[in-house]
Amino acid sequence: MNQFVVPQMRRQARRPELRAVSTFLAMLICCGLAAQAQKATQRGDTSAPFSTRATHLLGFANARNNSTGMLSIQDDSLQFQQNGKPGAKVKIAWVRDVFLGAESKQVGGMPMTLGKTAAPFGGGRVVSLFAHKKYDTLTLAYVDGDHGIHGAIFQLAKGQGEFVKSELMTRGVTISSRQDQATKESPSEAKHENE
Repeated sequence: MNQFVVPQMRRQARRPELRAVSTFLAMLICCGLAAQAQKATQRGDTSAPFSTRATHLLGFANARNNSTGMLSIQDDSLQFQQNGKPGAKVKIAWVRDVFLGAESKQVGGMPMTLGKTAAPFGGGRVVSLFAHKKYDTLTLAYVDGDHGIHGAIFQLAKGQGEFVKSELMTRGVTISSRQDQATKESPSEAKHENE
C-alpha cells in the first residue's frame, strides 16, 4: 500500500522543477521567434515600397482634410491615397523638410465623460489617465512643379512618424536641424530671464 503513495509524492516534488524548466524553455523559444520576425521585417532595399495608415489633416492637393488613408513611399514619390480614390503624389526630390511632433487625444466621447463624472472619490482623474491616445504628427515642407512652397500635415500612429522620416532620409531627403535649435536658448535669452 505504501508503494503507491511514495511514487506520487516523488512526482509532486518534481513538478515545480519541471514547470520552471518548461516555462523557461517556452520563453526562450518565444524570444527566439520574435527575434527572427524582427530580422525579417527590416529592410535593406531602398526601392521597396513602404506604406502606413495615416490621417491627412491638411495640405495635399486633391486630398480632403481629416481623411483617412494610406501614406506610402513608392519609387521616387510620396503618395497619400484614400480608400478607392486616386492618390495625391509628391516627388521625394521636392520634399525640403520633415518635422515630427507628438500629440494626445482624449478618446471615449460623452460616455467616457459621464463615467469620469460618476466615479466616486475622485476616480475620474484615474480614468482620465487612461482615456488618452497618443499620435505622431508628420509635417512635410515641399515645392511643386512651379516652385511654389507647400506644406502637408499627417497624423500617424505612435512611433510610425519616425519610420516615415527615416524612410524618407534613406531615399535622399535632407532634414534640417531647426528642430534642435528651437529648444536651445542663446546666452542673451538666458541673461534677460535672470534680470
